[in-house]
Amino acid sequence: MKTLYSRFTITTICIMIVSGIVAFLGSNLYYQVKLKSFNDQKITQMTQTIVSFHRDNPGIQLDEYLQHISRLGYQIALFDERKEPTFFGKPFRMNHLSPTSIDQVLQGEVYHGIEQFPREAFVTGFFDDELRNTIGMPIELDGKKQAVFLRPDIGYQFGEMRIFFAVLIALIIGLSVLFVLISTYYVVKPIRDLTHATKLVEQGEYDLYLPTQRKDEIGKLALTFSQMAQSVKNLDEMRQEFVSNVSHEIQSPLTSIQGFTKTLQTEDLTREQQQRYLEIVESESYRLSVLSKQLLTLASLDKEGGSIEKTAFDLSDQIKQVIFMSEWQWREKDLTIEMELPQTMIHADPKLLYQAWSNLITNSVKFTDPNGTVVVKICPTHPNTKEVQVLIADTGIGMPSENLPYIFDRFYKVDPARTRNEHGTGLGLAITKKIVEMHEGSIEVTSQEGKGTQFLIRLPM
Repeated sequence: MKTLYSRFTITTICIMIVSGIVAFLGSNLYYQVKLKSFNDQKITQMTQTIVSFHRDNPGIQLDEYLQHISRLGYQIALFDERKEPTFFGKPFRMNHLSPTSIDQVLQGEVYHGIEQFPREAFVTGFFDDELRNTIGMPIELDGKKQAVFLRPDIGYQFGEMRIFFAVLIALIIGLSVLFVLISTYYVVKPIRDLTHATKLVEQGEYDLYLPTQRKDEIGKLALTFSQMAQSVKNLDEMRQEFVSNVSHEIQSPLTSIQGFTKTLQTEDLTREQQQRYLEIVESESYRLSVLSKQLLTLASLDKEGGSIEKTAFDLSDQIKQVIFMSEWQWREKDLTIEMELPQTMIHADPKLLYQAWSNLITNSVKFTDPNGTVVVKICPTHPNTKEVQVLIADTGIGMPSENLPYIFDRFYKVDPARTRNEHGTGLGLAITKKIVEMHEGSIEVTSQEGKGTQFLIRLPM
């Protein structure tokens, strides 16, 4: 199986090889188009200088003269009228030269073999030491026409430079490959760490450390992954707590129902005792019914997310209806209901908001002592404000300030023992907040222990 490290390394090395080939082809093309004719002219001038010097100094022996010139770094071939060659300096790699070219020079013309040298893709003509890749000019020896063909001995003139560039290129390639291996390792390492972290998250380990100091895409990815792992941890803890709370809330009334039904079946009880135990069974059954309905409501809200059915309706009429439906509760405790509900048209989901008002008003009635007061009003807002504010306040028992940040958490109870007697599940306020947020609104709470609680709900009109 190919790893990302090997893929990255092989890809980079292949890019280097392809780039080198393309660069060589490009430089060869540049030589053929731009430098070839210039090189031909330059060597033609050199050959012309050699021939002119010999002509101007007839006392110099031609063989000795050409031998000295070859020692300066030139490859030379001298042809007589019989086209027999004499070579000076380093031998040519290939000695092939057409008789026509030799005749051309013997007749007094200049042979431009360098400019006429055929183009090849992978061989730069400048380095090809063939006899046909030379400059040819006529020269006289004892009054007879001779043909001299000359080209620089590249290996001699640029020997050290050639070794230098060969070593330089070898070092560049070797160090490039080494640095690619090292740099690729450090580039791929964070991804390996992320892969390892993913396996840990899959196994349920969420306390991970990933370096997030990098400011590039990998650093952002590591930061996002760490945040995701923390979110998954929080969700998992919430899930475990939720399951634990649901199990406890269900098990508690079931235990009571099971115990009292057995007692009713096995004990000789008076009529009053039977009635009292049956009332307890009915109360616990009611608790189970409320809990199941609220769990279904929460599941439905979580599943639907932002899917709500909005319509226009009068908010004041809806809140009045909720207060009327709970009349038996607040009249039983002889509570005073103060209402200030002017007609207010709103575009929202009436079923969901009815559930929210019912939860809040029921809580206010439930936790307000007899002869207390519950205030429900729609607050006046600025004409340009595109929101409505609903205030629900009571003079009840209130809550400690340290509990306020958690009252919208699922199954959270300020006083579990007390709320259990009041058939509380700890889900009502969680459902209310979810409904308000689905309407892109907000809910705030202020409370003082022993003096009451106030909820302020803001909804878009």
